[in-house]
Amino acid sequence: MDHALPTAIRDEDELDELLSRPSDGLVSALAGLDGDITILGVGGKMGPTLARMAKRAAPHKRVIGVARFSEPGLKEKLEAWQIETVACDLLDASAVDALEKTANVVFMAGRKFGSSGNQALTWAMNVHVPALVAQAFRDSRIVAFSTACVYPFVGVTQPGAREDTILNPPGEYANSCVGRERMFEHFAQRHGTKVALIRLSYAIDMRYGVLHDVARAVQEGVPVRLESGHCNVIWQGDANDVALRSLALADNPPLILNLSGPELVGIRSLARRFGELFGREPVFEGTEQPEAWLVDTSLQQNLFGYPGVPLPRLVEWTAAWLKRGGRSLDKPTHFEVRDGTY
Repeated sequence: MDHALPTAIRDEDELDELLSRPSDGLVSALAGLDGDITILGVGGKMGPTLARMAKRAAPHKRVIGVARFSEPGLKEKLEAWQIETVACDLLDASAVDALEKTANVVFMAGRKFGSSGNQALTWAMNVHVPALVAQAFRDSRIVAFSTACVYPFVGVTQPGAREDTILNPPGEYANSCVGRERMFEHFAQRHGTKVALIRLSYAIDMRYGVLHDVARAVQEGVPVRLESGHCNVIWQGDANDVALRSLALADNPPLILNLSGPELVGIRSLARRFGELFGREPVFEGTEQPEAWLVDTSLQQNLFGYPGVPLPRLVEWTAAWLKRGGRSLDKPTHFEVRDGTY
């Protein structure tokens, strides 16, 4: 795929096109699946381009995006991409039960930021909603987005947490995400539902993400915090692609899959590279700790190969985006947080 990639991304139209560009593998995978696709929680950062990618890969299938649609213009944007939209509060059990039951479901709803101010809502969104969905869509294939935050920290000299690592994370948010997985597992056991649980670590979009956060700090002369000095990242388009291809691999018991880039990204080295690209010296604060939230993506690579957009290209794209004044969502990842408080 690399030969077809631009050296820089000009604008948001080109960015959305790249983020939703399907691979040949995805086209083949969706062609082999019966039924249409519902995206629950389509209104988040990843949802719109994932839905568009699904429609581009399988134009003969209906793709239905479900969300509250509180963001102005999102509904119209999706419909312009030929995605059907349905407004629904997923906390409303009767509304969830009334949704059309397509053969394929991608579950993307959840709550992270603001969790420390309203823990009850976080648990409702991350545990109660999955229970409602798992029951209502018991006869569908379900790919459910989870997070690498369900793992404990692992040593930075180790390969990263594997899918069979015991889940014992810090903080209420991360534990509510364990609860989300347990709800899908429980109802899969009860109903025989085929499920794939996707533990994503840091998707990269030019408008947000770890690379955006570090690059912006370097560009603005803000100290880059080093306590969480290592992580894994992946191009959001690759994350979309793998998640949708995982519909064909949904199973009972559920498939569990780490989703990220295979490289160990050092925040200090990353900041220095951005310093070279911006022509300024980065400022650092703190010291790298010997453990971090890291994942082993061996299973992902075995199933789907190396991500289509390599890390050096993502770094160059991010620097070019910020140099030209590209838009930011102003939604920091808080990758430096270590106590699970968001």
